[in-house]
Amino acid sequence: MYGQIQTPAYILEEDKLRKNCELLAYVGEESGAKILLALKGFAFSGAMRIVGEYLQGCTCSGLWEAQFAKEYMDKEIHTYSPAFKDDEIKIISSLSHHIVFNSLYQFEKYKNICTKNSLGLRCNLEFSLAPKELYNPCGRYSRLGIRAKDLMDANLEGIEGLHFHALCEESAQALEQVLKVFENNFSSWIKKMKWVNFGGGHHITKKGYDIQKLIDLCKKFSDKYGVQVYLEPGEAVGWQTGVLVSSVVDLVENEKKIAILDTSSEAHMPDTIIMPYTSEVQNARILSTREGESISSLEKDEAAYLLTGNTCLAGDVMGEYAFKKELKRGDKVVFLDQIHYSIVKNTTFNGIRLPNLMFLDKNKNLKTIREFTYEDYAKRN
Repeated sequence: MYGQIQTPAYILEEDKLRKNCELLAYVGEESGAKILLALKGFAFSGAMRIVGEYLQGCTCSGLWEAQFAKEYMDKEIHTYSPAFKDDEIKIISSLSHHIVFNSLYQFEKYKNICTKNSLGLRCNLEFSLAPKELYNPCGRYSRLGIRAKDLMDANLEGIEGLHFHALCEESAQALEQVLKVFENNFSSWIKKMKWVNFGGGHHITKKGYDIQKLIDLCKKFSDKYGVQVYLEPGEAVGWQTGVLVSSVVDLVENEKKIAILDTSSEAHMPDTIIMPYTSEVQNARILSTREGESISSLEKDEAAYLLTGNTCLAGDVMGEYAFKKELKRGDKVVFLDQIHYSIVKNTTFNGIRLPNLMFLDKNKNLKTIREFTYEDYAKRN
């Protein structure tokens, strides 16, 4: 299937996307919660209409995401930003159904502009189970959300909802702990609300996730406080729905065999550096991480290669992998599960080409959704 395609290219598979969306829709039907797509984690223009068949809308982080949600899905639009700007708020208000403010100052400043929106505040629970501080929105010195003690004596007239975000690729059990803290700290305000948004970070479509517990938590909370519950997964929508296909451009040796690919961890798979993690590769085993940590040893009749990117960044390395046969120049190398939190973070660092966006429909027809050119690089610089 990959033999003749121009690389690099992301390929999203319709069947896998629909499977994820069906599960998310089931959670919504059984729990009464409304499920929204967080565009920060998954924004694939050619698939938005499909997602819209199952989910209620999108959550956006600012003007451009709100415009994208309107153009490609046109359902409920919920917009939150750490800080809205004067020259954007009117357009955001016209596009959005819900607007969530990060501070009481911003609420007071813009509430008279956003009279047709359902307004909310983001809460800082000062508690999170995020695995890394980089992804902890409730950590010390966090700019994200308002602490309970800072809401004391505040005039919340006009506020209809509360929002929190305290998870990162986590379980229903983690949500249960977070909800206890949220209720303990914010219960006096929850009782006055029409809706509560539980944020994202719910790894709902990952194998082993306790779906029934999530449903029970949402129903129990909604019944207790008489509010509409929202969930806004991003990664869970795009989880294991597609790949990044690259080609071997050259092979060199420096103590180890090194394959230089026409893709980049820095530009095309940034979370492999930021998180960090080592991506699985089709028909290969991970021998060591991009940082050199040994995972397994080479077996007989296997060939080991460092897979590297085609930028000038010395650390543009994906890791060392074992292949069943020797790689050749022109061979395809396929990185698995590279649709979420990748396309949305792509850069043209070093002038590297942006991967094309391709879509494999349910009938196994492969088509190009978007092909990037030099002009896309030039316009950004």
